[in-house]
Amino acid sequence: MLEKIIVGVIGAGRIGKLHVENMLRMDNVEVKTVFDPFAENARSWADKNNIKNLVTDSSLVFNDPEINVVFICSPTDTHVNMINLAAEAGKHIFCEKPISFSDEETLKAYETVKKASVKLQVGFNRRFDPNYNKVRELVKDGSLGNLHILKITSRDPEPPNLDYVKSSGGIFMDMAIHDFDMARFVAGSEVKEVFATGAALVNPDIATVGDVDTALIQLKFENGALGIIDNSRQAVYGYDQRIEAFGSKGAAESTNETETRVKVSTAENVFSDQPLHFFLERYNKAYIQEVQLFFDAIQNNEETPCTFEDGIMAQRIAAAAKESLESGQVVAVKKI
Repeated sequence: MLEKIIVGVIGAGRIGKLHVENMLRMDNVEVKTVFDPFAENARSWADKNNIKNLVTDSSLVFNDPEINVVFICSPTDTHVNMINLAAEAGKHIFCEKPISFSDEETLKAYETVKKASVKLQVGFNRRFDPNYNKVRELVKDGSLGNLHILKITSRDPEPPNLDYVKSSGGIFMDMAIHDFDMARFVAGSEVKEVFATGAALVNPDIATVGDVDTALIQLKFENGALGIIDNSRQAVYGYDQRIEAFGSKGAAESTNETETRVKVSTAENVFSDQPLHFFLERYNKAYIQEVQLFFDAIQNNEETPCTFEDGIMAQRIAAAAKESLESGQVVAVKKI
């Protein structure tokens, strides 16, 4: 057991800052160093949060013997290199999704982590949302009978810019990968086949960089259940996050989180609050819970609640969806 969790963070962007701010409120956790190649852009934030070591040299994280945990919150194309450096330095690893864009690179990093005997957790935060967890438990304990259909709706409030799209790995690897992990998690079964269709309906320019912003993905699970995921880069009313599990004994659904649950009815109309704006607001409790359980796994020498294998499988479903979109065919998902 570690006397204290001492963290080094790779990346001071939006998600890196979120994790740091959450960890600063946790007992027996110290955020010692934050690395970012553009550190000066985060200087005022670091000063406000009393982060003394904001650095542009990542070796100050990996070579620091006091740091025992590394959070990788940098762009996806840097993840494998950072995982390898952290594992070789004997540090436990939390890595945001996806692990990489390449199955081969991901598997090499997987072997490095196994050889180093360090723990790694992938940042699929939605697993830790209490609403989704409730649906999963109802499926798992048989309350809904045999699962027949799993429906997931995931729509962002606004599309990213084209520069982001070009480097994101595409809608399946960047956005829908969360839904692929949720599908496996809630269904309690691996996805065996994928069929995807999509179009650039929000911003036609997205098609010019080889991507889509609107997609439907059909899933077939090994347990016989069927799944459907719908994605959009723009829901004008807010962050639309819903899930429904339908089985032989009934159904369970999780609806959108809103600022309040108040519904107002008048002679003219009936209305309620819009969904929370985006993922930072919608899933903040889940972000805190995933990190706390990661630290618990380290301290208790247990398996992390979202493993490297989970990351590999979500990445493979995303790759199969992209292949299906391009080929127009059903694509089998490669097994681990």
